[in-house]
Amino acid sequence: QCVVNTVSQIEEIDTEVVVKLADQMRMMNFPQWFDLLKNIFSKFTIFLKRIKATLNTIRSVVFLVLDKNQKTRDLEDTLQKNSAKDNTVDTEVAYLTHEGMFISDAFSEGDLPPVAADTTSQRNTSPNSEPCSSDSVSEPECTTDSSSSKEQTSSSVTPGGVEMMISDDMKLTDLELVRLANNIQELLYNASDICHDRSVKFLMARAKDGFLEKLNSNEFVALSRLMEGFILDTEQICGRKSMSLRGALQSQANRFVNRFHEERKTKLSLLLDNERWKQAEVPAEFQDLVDSVSDGRISLPEKKPAATEERKPTEFLIVEGQKYATVGTVLLLIRIILEYCQCVDNIPSITTDMLTRLSDLLKYFNSRSCQLVLGAGALQVVGLKTITTKNLALSSRCLQLIVHYIPIIRAHFEARLQPKQFSMLRHFDHITKDYHDHIAEISAKLVAIMDSLFDKLLSKYEVKAPVPSACFRNICKQMAKMHEAIYDLLPDEQTQTLFLRINASYKLHLKRQLAHLNVVNDGGPLNGLVTSDVAFYTGNLQALKGLNKLDLNMAEIWEQKR
Repeated sequence: QCVVNTVSQIEEIDTEVVVKLADQMRMMNFPQWFDLLKNIFSKFTIFLKRIKATLNTIRSVVFLVLDKNQKTRDLEDTLQKNSAKDNTVDTEVAYLTHEGMFISDAFSEGDLPPVAADTTSQRNTSPNSEPCSSDSVSEPECTTDSSSSKEQTSSSVTPGGVEMMISDDMKLTDLELVRLANNIQELLYNASDICHDRSVKFLMARAKDGFLEKLNSNEFVALSRLMEGFILDTEQICGRKSMSLRGALQSQANRFVNRFHEERKTKLSLLLDNERWKQAEVPAEFQDLVDSVSDGRISLPEKKPAATEERKPTEFLIVEGQKYATVGTVLLLIRIILEYCQCVDNIPSITTDMLTRLSDLLKYFNSRSCQLVLGAGALQVVGLKTITTKNLALSSRCLQLIVHYIPIIRAHFEARLQPKQFSMLRHFDHITKDYHDHIAEISAKLVAIMDSLFDKLLSKYEVKAPVPSACFRNICKQMAKMHEAIYDLLPDEQTQTLFLRINASYKLHLKRQLAHLNVVNDGGPLNGLVTSDVAFYTGNLQALKGLNKLDLNMAEIWEQKR
């Protein structure tokens, strides 16, 4: 009836053309359908509350009857115990009457035996035995115990004061009454299950054309919260969980997770396939995004007024005081990662599924970026002429940025998992290792580039005037180019570590060439020429930014005397 009423009010739906009610309902847009579902849940909630009130009334009546039965038994027991004393009073009354005296003259109210007084009081004040008065029933209706026993029926007085005659074969035993009181609750459970089952049918009818799977994140979160709210309301009313609607919600949530993940993975794939691996400017909104992740808490910032658009982009992303040079793809990847985390907050039931999907996304970025940069796939995909040292260093820094967020993401999911699910967190440990391995491979590649250069240049090195030699001038020029390419991209300590490794490679090749030329550290003319070249190299290298304190240990180029 809710559907019929709603459909009839929507002008766009022609009920004469579209005959079936389900088809009419499927023509609604999301806001219309959402309001309809909200209305249905409201009606079901009222329905269950009325059912509960009705059943509570029935239960109250059952308890009243049980209470009356108990009081009747107590009264009968009291009368039987005191029958002897009652007989004594009756004998005295008969004697006094026989002598022509009035009972009231012989006994004042205070002189009555205690048991008789109690019995009289109990009969007159019993809440379940209405007195014969005009307020309750007429005099003929006030039957005596003897008359009701003759008819072999029991008299039952309702709370309204109307006495009913119930034959013994119709009278419920106390055991049956107790069973009835207990089973009444099952009726409420059944009513709740029916409401949930009907809601599932309504939901499935709308999901038939994939409508629910196409909802955006905000719409699905709103739907999920509405359904969760109704489920909790019915559980509170009935005191028991009904599982069908919860199961349907979980099923739809699983489909939503699949689509949510596939959309973002496809988007990431397209971004990577168009990425030229050049440093990108950082719009203010992305700086706000990373600033919102404070103290390990992840929350997407609200969109600020249009005035904030006037803020100029910056060269670097600042994360906890550290500068990160990055590419456009990684800026968007950070937003996507935070969307996964936010989704888990909005729909707690999908936490484990989201963890698995996010792990897959992070692994995909790592492997695909490796193929494009280290594997030089970007040459074919986006037409780069070559993979430069700058491309490599930038790729390394992007990976480091993602690694920075992995512990925060891990903690976010850990706080929302059950203890028995903590083993799933190992995915993040594996991902962290994979990223560190990738970063190490990039560093090794940068060293290998210079190692190849040293092998090529120093293999032709000849110890002769003038100094500095053309070979060493060329080496210093290439070292300066390498430094210029990576210095603004990598932190100082990483630059220093990298150049120490490059210097170690340089010393190895020079030592090999000097041994080949039989030049030894003997203080002779050839030794002097080599020392001058090495001094030129050392001076140039230490003149580069951040490398002035580098311990080059050039004595290692000479063979040690044994």
